[in-house]
Amino acid sequence: MSSLKFLIKSFIPAKIWNGFAKSKGFIIHFPTKAYEFYLINSAPLRHQKALKKVRKKARIKVVFFLIHDSIWKYEEVYKLMEKDDRFEVIILVCPYIIYGEQNMIVQMDSSFDNFKKRGYNVIKALNEFNGEWLDVKDSIKPDIIFFTNPHKLTLNNYYISNFTNYLTCYAPYNFGNSHLFHEMHNQIFHNCLWKLFAETDYHKELSSTYAENKGVNVVTTGFPGTDIFLDKKYEAKDVWKIKDKNIKRIIWAPHHTIDDNTDFLSYSAFLIYEKFMKNLLNEYKGSLQIAFKPHPLLKNKLFEHKDWGKEKTESYYDFWMTSENGQLNEGDYIDLFFTSDAMIHDSGSFLTEYLYLNKPVLHTNRDERIKERMNLFGIQSFDMHYHAKNQNDIINFVDKLLAGLDEKKVERELFFEENLMPPKKLTASENIYNEIVSNIFQK
Repeated sequence: MSSLKFLIKSFIPAKIWNGFAKSKGFIIHFPTKAYEFYLINSAPLRHQKALKKVRKKARIKVVFFLIHDSIWKYEEVYKLMEKDDRFEVIILVCPYIIYGEQNMIVQMDSSFDNFKKRGYNVIKALNEFNGEWLDVKDSIKPDIIFFTNPHKLTLNNYYISNFTNYLTCYAPYNFGNSHLFHEMHNQIFHNCLWKLFAETDYHKELSSTYAENKGVNVVTTGFPGTDIFLDKKYEAKDVWKIKDKNIKRIIWAPHHTIDDNTDFLSYSAFLIYEKFMKNLLNEYKGSLQIAFKPHPLLKNKLFEHKDWGKEKTESYYDFWMTSENGQLNEGDYIDLFFTSDAMIHDSGSFLTEYLYLNKPVLHTNRDERIKERMNLFGIQSFDMHYHAKNQNDIINFVDKLLAGLDEKKVERELFFEENLMPPKKLTASENIYNEIVSNIFQK
C-alpha cells in the first residue's frame, strides 16, 4: 500500500493530495480509490503488453460475454470474425445475479437455447453437472473479450475487474441518450477497456469530457445494434399474429423504471397507461394490433412492486400473449421493428434506434421534466417523435396512423442522414472489425 500511495502521489499535485487527505472519508475510501486510480492509469501499458502477446498468435480466440440475449448487438461483428480464419469466436452465457438463483438459471437456459438454435458457438458459464462456474482464463484462454453490459450484473468471474490484463472491448447495448454521464462514460469499466466503440462523435466527446482517462480508448464506429436496419438485402420475417397488413401494427415498448424514486432516472410511464393500452387494444379491434414489447427488466420490477407482484404481473403478460389482436414479444426485436407500422414507447435506446426505420413513433412522457433526463443527442432524437402527455394524445396518434398521416416523416429523414449514418460509409460492425484487425495484424 505504501508503494502504491507513493506512485499515486507522484501523479497528483501536492495541493490536491493534501485536500484529499483532509477530507473525512479519505482514510475509508483511499484503498478503493487508489486501486481504481492505478487500474485506470496503468491500463494502456497492460493493453500494450497483451497486444504484443496476441500479435504472435496465428489464431485469435474471441469470447463474447452475454448476459441478456435481448440486448445482443454483436450479430454482425460475430459473423465477420467467424468468416475470418484468423479468429475463433465463442459466446459465453454469463449469470444475471440481481433477482435470485432461480431467475438466474431461467435466464441462462433461455439465452443458451436461443443462441444454440441460431447456430452460434455458445457455452454456459455454469456446469450443470457439478454446479461449478467456468474459469474462463484456464478453460477458454481468451485473447479478446467483448462485454455486452457495463454494469455489475454478474459474478466477479465475468466482470472486467477479472480481466484487466486482457484486450477487452465494448460497444454500448443501447444508443446513449441519457444524461447520466458518469454511469454511461465513467465507470471503472469504461476506463479499463482496451477499446470502447462509440455511437457517434458526440458520444466520443462525452467520454473525453467525463471519463477519468479522457476517452483515450474510445473509437467512433457507429452503433452495431442498428446495422441490420441499413441492410437493404435483409428479408424480415413476419412475426405478427395477424398477417393481414391492412390491420395496422403498433409496438408498445415501456421502460422498466416504473417506481424509481431517484427522479433523474424516471422514464417509464407504464403504470400510467397499462390499463389504457388494454382498453385501446379492444376498442380498435379490427383495425389495429399491438405488440407488447416490455424492457427485459420490467417483469422483475413488477414482481417486486407493492401494487403488483408475481401473480398480477404474469396475468398481465398473459393478456397480451393471448389477446386476439395483441401479442407479447420479449426477445429479439429486429423483425418486429421491420414489419411494424409505428411504435409507442418511453425507452432510452429505442428513442434513436427506431428512427432508422423512419416510421411514426410516439413517446409517452412521464412528466414535464423528461428532457432533463436526456443528453443533447437524446433531446434531438426526442424532438423527432410525436409526444403523448395524456390518453387523448395516444388516441390522436393512432387515428392519424390509420388515416395515413405522418407530418414528421421528412424531418426524421433529414435527421437520419445528418446524424445516424456510421462513419467511413461502412456499418458499425465493419468499423469495429476493421479496428480490431488493424491493431492486431499490423504489417
